[in-house]
Amino acid sequence: MDIVSEIKQSFKKGSVLTRIVYVNLGVFLFIKLAGVVFMLINKSFSLSYWLALSSDMNALLHRPYTFITYMFLHENFIHILFNLLGLYWFGKMLLYHFESDKLLGLYLFGGISGGVLYVIAYNFLPVFASVDGMLIGASASVYAILVALAVYNPNREIHLFFIGKFALKYVAAFYILLSVLSISSTNPGGNIAHLGGALWGWFYISRLRRGKNTGFEVIKFLNSIPDRFKLKPKMKVTYKQPPRDDYEYNRNKNLQQEEINRILDKISQSGYENLSKQEKELLFSQGKK
Repeated sequence: MDIVSEIKQSFKKGSVLTRIVYVNLGVFLFIKLAGVVFMLINKSFSLSYWLALSSDMNALLHRPYTFITYMFLHENFIHILFNLLGLYWFGKMLLYHFESDKLLGLYLFGGISGGVLYVIAYNFLPVFASVDGMLIGASASVYAILVALAVYNPNREIHLFFIGKFALKYVAAFYILLSVLSISSTNPGGNIAHLGGALWGWFYISRLRRGKNTGFEVIKFLNSIPDRFKLKPKMKVTYKQPPRDDYEYNRNKNLQQEEINRILDKISQSGYENLSKQEKELLFSQGKK
């Protein structure tokens, strides 16, 4: 199997985290290769300009899609390296507690939240009155994932190289404080976007604890898009695969127990009659075990 086929298979069978990483890398390589081509033919054209999120309202009216594209766009190798390291590290931890659709929701809506706060700040704060900013990078999405983890499991310890072990709540607090202090640096827009992403991470977990999966319908629609282009077989046969290892087995058990706890919390807050059909079926099936 050649390398292109291996990448396709890895993308197809990989987790949503793997796919997000691949999309970021693919966009980065495409932009860089396009830059080389335009340079060789002596054309001053920048794809990044059309994909980055501008703070100018007139530009946003013509390019509203940049609220999405900017979070997959990176300027240089160091920029994408640190963002993808944080994304992969915290994303793996998040997938230990939640399903992949929640990671995708945090990434997308965390990035959008960061972009919205950035645009608001640049259009309403006097200090940015004469500034036309351009925002790129996945860091707002990474902040959303980090803060969501810290709110959900604040006392979980992680090991930081050359420093030691720290609880997630302290790691998240440090990065948030660093972003606040760095607003006065050379990258105020990026740091403001970090805070927007962090705000979404806190908001999402707070809502999830009350039984509200914010953005679920959007993510469900996005996940259904590939199926719309496939021919559906007349009969579908599925095989229940056993867990591949102890880690996956424990993760599945943990996810199942957390879902039961969430349903029980929902019953105590709003009553059994407010459960969805799927929640009632899950509760019933657990009661028979």
